[in-house]
Amino acid sequence: MSLSYHCEQRVARLTISRPERRNALNHEALDQLHQAVIRARADHEQGLVRVLILTGSEDQFCSGADLKELEDLEFTRALRLMLDDLAGLEFPTIAAISGACMGLGMQLALSCDLRIATSEAMFAVPVAKLGLMVDHWTVQRLVALAGHSAARWMMLTAQPITAQRAYQVGLIQDLVPDTFQAESAQSPGEAVLASAEDLAKQIAQLAPLALSGSKLGLDLLERPALGTDSDGEYLAAFHAAWASDDLVEGRSAFGARRKPEFKGR
Repeated sequence: MSLSYHCEQRVARLTISRPERRNALNHEALDQLHQAVIRARADHEQGLVRVLILTGSEDQFCSGADLKELEDLEFTRALRLMLDDLAGLEFPTIAAISGACMGLGMQLALSCDLRIATSEAMFAVPVAKLGLMVDHWTVQRLVALAGHSAARWMMLTAQPITAQRAYQVGLIQDLVPDTFQAESAQSPGEAVLASAEDLAKQIAQLAPLALSGSKLGLDLLERPALGTDSDGEYLAAFHAAWASDDLVEGRSAFGARRKPEFKGR
């Protein structure tokens, strides 16, 4: 088994585990990851999951596709379907990154809403070294998150950037301090996972309808053709949040100075 799925306190955790290949994905691992994403979506629909964390074992996130098993068009089609499902989840997702985040690993990270990393993490899109290309969605997402300048550097030089640089350009939103790792005697992978779990638990206490509606609104802005909400999806989510029991609960808890208990309805 190349991937594990764990759910606790409304937080699902997907862990890629192919340490002998720095967690590079082959066909089998890609299929397992896709099935786990589908499972997380089903658990969310049952009220069991409000946040998903994607990470890798042994202090590595994902070093890309396993080129020992030839990456072909069938693989890229399966990858696109999985990435679409991951990016399309209606609830927040967090990539907890240490070590290598390259190629396909970058695509996984870009498909998540939030990205946190340790200082030794490295980010790259080295497709030009292999004669490959990523699909245009990946290019668009990289530009949206890291900016044109950083995206051009990564794609046209095939050179990696450090976690500090990734943080400066906005590719990742938080860096786990080295002091945190030292004080807790944790490995980089353990430290970033602990940080991601703390963040996920905080998010899991927020109002699900407000989160899903906000995520939809943000996603629409990344799709220019749909940026005006022509189908009314965002407006419908907006009205649902304002008419929800969760809003009543949020106001009541605020007035009573207690933590709200949101139900997602």
